[in-house]
Amino acid sequence: MAASWPWATWPRPNWAFEDPPLHRLSNLQLFTVCVLIWSTTWHAIVYQIAEVAPEWSVALRFSLAGLVVLAGCRWHGLRLRFTPRAHALFALQGVFMYSLSYICVYHAELHVPSGLVAVGYSASPLLSGLGAWLLWRSPLPARFVAGGVAGVLGVALIFWPEFGQVGAAAMLGAAFTAAAVLLATVGGLLVHAGTRRDTPFWLSLGYTLFYSSLCSAALAGLSGVPLTLPSTLQFWGSLAYLVLAGTVVAFACWLTLQQRLGPGKAGTVGVATPVLALLVSAALEGYRPDVLTGLGAALAMVGNVLMLRSRSPSLAS
Repeated sequence: MAASWPWATWPRPNWAFEDPPLHRLSNLQLFTVCVLIWSTTWHAIVYQIAEVAPEWSVALRFSLAGLVVLAGCRWHGLRLRFTPRAHALFALQGVFMYSLSYICVYHAELHVPSGLVAVGYSASPLLSGLGAWLLWRSPLPARFVAGGVAGVLGVALIFWPEFGQVGAAAMLGAAFTAAAVLLATVGGLLVHAGTRRDTPFWLSLGYTLFYSSLCSAALAGLSGVPLTLPSTLQFWGSLAYLVLAGTVVAFACWLTLQQRLGPGKAGTVGVATPVLALLVSAALEGYRPDVLTGLGAALAMVGNVLMLRSRSPSLAS
């Protein structure tokens, strides 16, 4: 999710079409929808990996989501044609941002509660900021760095009790979470490096999701993982929720909120989401947080707030 990070002045894509019904919702309603959906999609993944290999689960999710988004673009009269170079960029973004990173997320949730994986993403803004500074010398305010370090320390505190309880499983979960965050960061840098203002966001998203599903299916095939489609309501219900709510509805609401408030204030969605995801894990997955978990969550939230409030002279408000 975007926020008012130091790279907020990077080129932003054209969102292409607006959905009139969303503009009837208040800012609070849009914020609530985003937080409720994105804090519960982490738990919905649990029902996916319980019955289907992570690689195939990711392939199914993003192939369907990509088709829904592209169908919506076509319905709104957008042309689906792009140059081979643009398709190559979409494919590269899809490999890192959705395919590889989400496969790591799904594997991480095989070993640790989903809420912990969600909180792990509090480290992504710092990594993205450092990457932007290294590549383009984007401004990196001291408050932003301090907030990023606080977020990383908060994540470490949250994971610490898990290391003592389950050892190797927690280490694997933490490793997959770290890999997911790093791969998503690379994908985000690729997105902004290749973004053009005349590129409709929804078309870009649709193709990126579709290419990510091809990569995930290819990885599943190369690893010899068989595709078995379960008949349980939990699997198909959670898949539909991830495709329609987690991808299409939440993105539409968040983009509308960003258009109204700007990326900085809209980024507060990313502060509230991990905390609620932890509560969902505690309620539905048997996760039992302790004092260190509370301290870590508070530290991660403080870090996110510091980063959201950081400003450099070159940033637009």
